Amino acid sequence: MATQIEKIKQLREETAAGMMDVKRALEESGGDLDGARKILKERGQAIAAKKSRRETHEGRIEAYVHFNGKVGALVEVNCETDFVARTPEFREFCRDIALHIASMKPLCVAPEDVPEEALAEEREIAEKQAAEMGKPEHITRQIVEGRLKMWVSEQALLTQPFVKDPNKTVGELLQETVSKVGENVVIRRFVRYEL
Repeated sequence: MATQIEKIKQLREETAAGMMDVKRALEESGGDLDGARKILKERGQAIAAKKSRRETHEGRIEAYVHFNGKVGALVEVNCETDFVARTPEFREFCRDIALHIASMKPLCVAPEDVPEEALAEEREIAEKQAAEMGKPEHITRQIVEGRLKMWVSEQALLTQPFVKDPNKTVGELLQETVSKVGENVVIRRFVRYEL
């Protein structure tokens, strides 16, 4: 019995899920911690998807300036209520996003926001590189599209690997935050400065 309580406590600390949700996930997984984590993650993503349609008019603007004073970032992160905007989880998320922006230099928030002129320039470079390989045209097209897809994912904030944990993207961190705070959270915009 004590091990079940310890597992519940551990999962609650790791996932910030409710006690009954953790208990159900453990029961469904037959007491397996990894299985329960997976169940809770899937449910968190489903909750985040449902909440993504809700309006976000509150939030905060977070600043980060690197210790050398040569790199900084401002980010606007919105949520549904002022109450959530003041929670430690939300504030930590905002700080982490500002730090990530300063460190990783994203061009935009989402892949669909990549500027057309930057995409066209990158396409031209990829086409020249692929043409030099001497491959058939259909293979060259696949190479170009693959490189563009990778480049876009490297430039968009939500698809970049999170600087503090490269095993997850910023988008996955955002979904985790939505499930923790129980509201829709949106990274609205950012500005990065560098001397």
